[in-house]
Amino acid sequence: MTAAVTAAVTVTAAGDTPAIASPAEIAGLRRRYLLRTVSAAGVDIIFTSVFVVFANAWSYAPRSIAVGLFLLVGINYLVCRRLFDPIEEYLAGRRPFEEAQRRLTQLPILTAMRVALLAMVMVGFRVAAPFLWPDDTLRGLPTQTVADAIALCLLLPLFYFTYIYFVISDYLGSLCAFIFERSGNNLSLFFGRYRLKLGIALLVISLAPMTAVIIDLFSYEGVKLQFEIATDVAISLMGVVVSIYFIGRSLLRPIRILSRAMSAVTGGDMSVRVPVTSNDEVGELTGQFNTMVDGLRERERIRETFGRYVDESVASTILQRGGDGVLAGETREATILFTDVSGFTTIAETLPPDHLIGALNEYLETVLAPIRAHGGVVNTFIGDGLFASFNMPLACPGHAAAAIRASVDIQRAVTGRLFGEARVPFVTRIGISTGAVIGGSVGAGQRLSFTLLGDTVNLAARLEKLNKDHGTSILLSETTRAGCGTEFVFKPLGSTAVRGRSASLAIFTIDTV
Repeated sequence: MTAAVTAAVTVTAAGDTPAIASPAEIAGLRRRYLLRTVSAAGVDIIFTSVFVVFANAWSYAPRSIAVGLFLLVGINYLVCRRLFDPIEEYLAGRRPFEEAQRRLTQLPILTAMRVALLAMVMVGFRVAAPFLWPDDTLRGLPTQTVADAIALCLLLPLFYFTYIYFVISDYLGSLCAFIFERSGNNLSLFFGRYRLKLGIALLVISLAPMTAVIIDLFSYEGVKLQFEIATDVAISLMGVVVSIYFIGRSLLRPIRILSRAMSAVTGGDMSVRVPVTSNDEVGELTGQFNTMVDGLRERERIRETFGRYVDESVASTILQRGGDGVLAGETREATILFTDVSGFTTIAETLPPDHLIGALNEYLETVLAPIRAHGGVVNTFIGDGLFASFNMPLACPGHAAAAIRASVDIQRAVTGRLFGEARVPFVTRIGISTGAVIGGSVGAGQRLSFTLLGDTVNLAARLEKLNKDHGTSILLSETTRAGCGTEFVFKPLGSTAVRGRSASLAIFTIDTV
């Protein structure tokens, strides 16, 4: 949360719920809601003006507009002002979000219902006006058939309902975005239905004007028919233009927000979390998207953390194979590489622990780079050394030669280099062996470890130790030499007894210069 956002969050006197907006911000949010609510009066003035112009009934305009303003501004303001109270209390910190979100979710439908009822009273008054005030000022008002009057009392309130519903839905999107930015809260109750919204929008935009025209065709004739159709078409066109704007914003805006967020995640940005700005299936989908991204972010965090203790490539393989994070046992030909630091015990006795660990970490990072560069996997760190494999568990074509290249690069990287603040030299010994290796997850209960087993692993560890006896830095087995073909020039060191084997073993070394 930014500093500006943090500054805006205050704690109420009760100390239970933090306020997420200042009094001025709350007043602005309430004012924008009420202005959108009473905007129906502006639309009504336009419709009335069109009717007056077509009917040439100027004496009718003041009384009709006054009734519209009284109902759609005065009464509407008082009624809808109360609808916003629970939301205002939440913004001010006097009510928890869980109690306010039901009103948030239902705000468009509740507001639209109230405006539609007021519009029905208004239209009913206008239809009955010639009978209520049969004076000279209303004598020029065109008469209507019963069917046309009924249609007018139904279609106009339906239009105002739809118009206000989508206007307030658009406002709800910005309000929810504000709440999300300030508090991180998102809608989790969804009462709206996207299909129903779309159906009502299409009904009002297309079927309502068509219905009005059809009723005119069966109710009037001659000049009167032309007047009625012209009036209905003009009013319908203006209503459609206004409605399409807010319907498009209300229905498409949440989808655009979700689409941009999905593109960001596709690009690798796992920090994305988007506000739920609609109360329908799209809003529910947005909430599920946030949950999915939270899961992906957690999976990435586990993979990164896992990769610090297990080689990242092994961690990725375990996470990708099987949902239980277990690698089944398998046997494969692979090349095993062991490293160790000569005289490390003596070095450890002379250095403070923090200097020793710092130097060792720098050294191991230096050794790790060539192994990864040549396709190897570091299975585990063993004190001052490490145990790496080529072609297990990840495929590594030409694994014997890859292990030799890695060992040569390791010796070149560490020879003559001083590590850590203590500037310590680390002389490295390497043992390499190629053959059948068993790999898989072993352990008990919830504690598992990926490990490699077999004579090839044991032999590589023995060869690393034999470097001390032969005065070498790299020793490898006959199987490793054979696996490299003619790529390198090896120096044979004869045969030697290896602990755990009854027969002598031919061993080789290689010049690292």
